[in-house]
Amino acid sequence: MRSCSGWRRFLLCFSLLLIIFHIFSVFEFHPNSVIEIAPKKRNKKSDHLVLGPAAGQGLPNRLQCQGSKALNKSHFLTPSNASNVGDSISFVTVFTIYSTSLDSHADDKSSNLVTVGNVSYTKKERSMAILNVFINFIEVTMPQSNVIILADPESDLSLQRNKVTLYPIQGEYNRDKLMLQRIRSYIAFLNTRLKELAQNPGHTSHYIFTDSDIAVVDDLEHIFQKFPNFHLALTFRNNREQPLNSGFIAVRGTPESILRAKIFLQDVLEVYTLKYTNASRMLGDHLALAWVIKSQPNFDLRRFSKAQAFIEEIDGASVLFLPCATYNWTPPEGAGQFRGMPLDVKVVHFKGSRKRLMLESWNFFSSASDISDMLCLILMSGRTRYDF
Repeated sequence: MRSCSGWRRFLLCFSLLLIIFHIFSVFEFHPNSVIEIAPKKRNKKSDHLVLGPAAGQGLPNRLQCQGSKALNKSHFLTPSNASNVGDSISFVTVFTIYSTSLDSHADDKSSNLVTVGNVSYTKKERSMAILNVFINFIEVTMPQSNVIILADPESDLSLQRNKVTLYPIQGEYNRDKLMLQRIRSYIAFLNTRLKELAQNPGHTSHYIFTDSDIAVVDDLEHIFQKFPNFHLALTFRNNREQPLNSGFIAVRGTPESILRAKIFLQDVLEVYTLKYTNASRMLGDHLALAWVIKSQPNFDLRRFSKAQAFIEEIDGASVLFLPCATYNWTPPEGAGQFRGMPLDVKVVHFKGSRKRLMLESWNFFSSASDISDMLCLILMSGRTRYDF
């Protein structure tokens, strides 16, 4: 029995040696096999722009680039020919920095510094830089618009910008509940506007609620002119689980529209708190939006498969659905199908690790003053994970 057992151990060890020898042989004679570990390398974030080929070349209605030069310029507005007529538009965003001070010395480790161009930022300063670039793009493409920042009353933002108003709203602004608080802040803001309109009816101001990590690259006034009957607008994409993105919500400035939008968001908030509290830090708002829309008995989800605007009645509200491809376009990150950038893109959303790309894009635009060329830079850089 002992000799038999020893013989089995010998065969097992010999078999393992053969397998190991075979593996080393494969790597020796097929060096390209190491490509299999590339996905792990791609997960490492880059501390500088990484340019790749511009996707979508040769496809119709897609931005065509030669290097960082756009070959098919679009109709992007400039301050000299931007519209100065019509109702006013205000951009509304929720912002917090999780600290009452912006003192750069609070970050005592130099490893926390991130350098973009010639400027180094602490974590807190990065957040403020993103907010300032958000405002910068609006000043360029929609110079007549206002920016309203819904913030924790305890935050010390120290922000002095023209046409920018800090609007304190009490709430829970911690990281784990920020998305919930964002919806609550939107509702509180709309409720205040309703009261103000009741006391002082007259001038109409439309509102576009957005994340602060977006770049408005074209005038958006046409939304309210081309679609005169909607109460609120949402952006959609062809995604089964999360077809709606809450990073862009437009509300017409009439009392009825503001009331309808408020009631709609209250429904979303109720679904959020009942069904998706485990996703309160992120994604829960997208899921709650989708649940409210999908719960409508006559809503045709197949309409999300085509990047075309449409209007539907949702619980008494006239909701305009705008394609993310134009109004909430995000540079794809990592592998996957990528058919380039639509030529009519108007809003670029720098989600997640794309924050460095947002700052780099503004720096590029500041030197080149050409939005189309800047979009080529974004297109060539959009598939890399950056260090923000």
